[in-house]
Amino acid sequence: MKNSKILAIALVSVFTFSSCNNDDPIAVNEEEVITTVTTTLKAGAQTVTMTSRDLDGDGPNKPVVTVVGDLLVNTTYTGAVSFLNESVTPVDDITLEIKEEGDEHQLFFQAPTAIGAFTYTDADVNGKPIGLTFTLKTGTAATTGNIIVTLKHEPAKSAAGVAAGDITNAGGATDAQITYPVQVK
Repeated sequence: MKNSKILAIALVSVFTFSSCNNDDPIAVNEEEVITTVTTTLKAGAQTVTMTSRDLDGDGPNKPVVTVVGDLLVNTTYTGAVSFLNESVTPVDDITLEIKEEGDEHQLFFQAPTAIGAFTYTDADVNGKPIGLTFTLKTGTAATTGNIIVTLKHEPAKSAAGVAAGDITNAGGATDAQITYPVQVK
């Protein structure tokens, strides 16, 4: 009887430890390295290009933000945002990954109402916005201010206001956030 108990315990131990052997690799979705964010706005022949470039990442140098062109009053722009990792050769276009994983990403655009209002023009597989493409309808008077573009990873897309672009209830992690100083003429 004593030998039966010892044998049973030994067998249970062997099966337990052998079932814990995990030779399967764990898929790790590494966080993207984003060095450059470019937001392009087009209306007719006019193009406004806003870029943030931070080639040293979390290093001591601040991102270099440039805005080429001014926005026009009472104008509808089609917009697009692209994300690059320029720290590798060849340059890695992170935009493609964001689009493929659209259900895990969303861009948010924040600006005073005098600058304008944003509308999403793309969607993920669930019909929720991504924000890689959008429109901006500028305000009716000349002004200056900032446009803040934020890329969120795993936001709560079904939370109140998030699908309409309200970042308040989005949660998730911030992958990138850029502030562009703009002028509406």
